Amino acid sequence: MRLKPASCFAFWTMENFAPLRDFAAALSRLMDQEAEQGFDSSAMDDRSFGRLALALFRLQVQSNACYRRFVEYLAKSKPKTPALPTNQKEPWRRIPCVPTSAFKEFEISSLPKPQRSFEFQSSGTAGRKPSRHFHSKDSLALYEKSLARWFFHHFRLGNPETERLFILTPSPVETPHSSLVHMFETARNRRGFPKSVFYGRLVAGEGWGLDAGRLLKDLREACRQNCPAALLGTAFNFVQLLDALVAGRQTLSLPLGSRLLETGGYKGRTRELAKTALYGELEAGLGIPCGRMISEYGMSELSSQAYDGRLDAEETCLCVCSAARSFRFPPWARCQIIIPETGQEAAEGETGLIRVFDLANVWSVMAVQTEDLGRRLSGGVELLGRAANVEARGCSLMPET
Repeated sequence: MRLKPASCFAFWTMENFAPLRDFAAALSRLMDQEAEQGFDSSAMDDRSFGRLALALFRLQVQSNACYRRFVEYLAKSKPKTPALPTNQKEPWRRIPCVPTSAFKEFEISSLPKPQRSFEFQSSGTAGRKPSRHFHSKDSLALYEKSLARWFFHHFRLGNPETERLFILTPSPVETPHSSLVHMFETARNRRGFPKSVFYGRLVAGEGWGLDAGRLLKDLREACRQNCPAALLGTAFNFVQLLDALVAGRQTLSLPLGSRLLETGGYKGRTRELAKTALYGELEAGLGIPCGRMISEYGMSELSSQAYDGRLDAEETCLCVCSAARSFRFPPWARCQIIIPETGQEAAEGETGLIRVFDLANVWSVMAVQTEDLGRRLSGGVELLGRAANVEARGCSLMPET
């Protein structure tokens, strides 16, 4: 299938590109190959990623009307700075990135409206427009493949007969548009934990809450039965759990093999703790070693997530807890740090805004400009918080739906 280039890219030599569904199928096979080889495969090296990124970019310019207008506007407004110079070593690094704020105002999708059967929305302050990421059956399947392959590489779940899974967020029924909750739901179903409980709840006017009493009761039962516990939740939820422990003047000593995955932020909902302080209090309150706690970074606009450590189900596999933790995306995604004043890529250790190029965003837009600050660290990126003067955001702010 030969695609007709957009008018402002007529200078390109267009090749035969498969439609989006075929691109997604090929990417799905590469994900499987990477996972089967323990993510040590060379199938997604920098050169291969670059070829796939440029192919997907051209497909999205052709099929995504909103993105095409955005790219054409950039080409006209900055004629001396081509949107995609082809004489660079890695031209994919100059693919135009859509800011996350644009997902609030525009329908950035290649999917016709009749095919948009599912929609993720960003968390945020009640009354404000959320970002929207539209999905079809095909795009949701690729999203789930992307999250599952990388999730289970970093946070393996054991035998549901001998291990308990505790999810501190509300259920998918209560929060149908939360990509985080969908991720946890996908993980528990794929590893045979259908009876695990969502301990979160929606509190009118406040967002996400926690049924701490029921959670503590079930955690104590896991201790009595010597069942390792795997806990998933937001930083906000874990602080609520800590507060409940303090209020009850109790601590737990969860069995060997217990571990924890934390994501999201606080955004003024409760007392805020630095990562090391949060993990230290969780270690003291739950008996889970700090080295068995990892953090996830993701957003509704993306289809892939980053993790700052890797935990197996075995007690012997620990990650190192330190003040500076490096987040890594899967091989089918790349991250840049951009100096906002110049638009140039930051040097190693220099602070800037995080850009993510996510090949799994086939039917949306691959290149996303976040409002998060970071810097390159040990082959990944260290998160430094939100840029100044941007809207508060975090999974625990998800309003009622």
